[in-house]
Amino acid sequence: MGNCEHVQSVPAVDPAPNTPQGCEECLAEGTRWVHLRLCLGCGHVGCCDSSPMRHATAHYRKEGHPIVRSFEPGEDWRWCFADELIV
Repeated sequence: MGNCEHVQSVPAVDPAPNTPQGCEECLAEGTRWVHLRLCLGCGHVGCCDSSPMRHATAHYRKEGHPIVRSFEPGEDWRWCFADELIV
């Protein structure tokens, strides 16, 4: 695990109570995902880069929120897109 300056500026974020249990864009498009990521900048739930549409990465590129955490049961790791590190 690495250290990055972005981790210190990220608030603790949980998905909104009305967040669907899946990738927001995949559910709207009717596509599938492999794993889910929670954006720690705003609570957006998107699919990982192993998923065909890679919505979590697209969200980072659009919004600039650098830190996501796994949204999979039993996983609590975080990833910094900007520094490309597990944090």
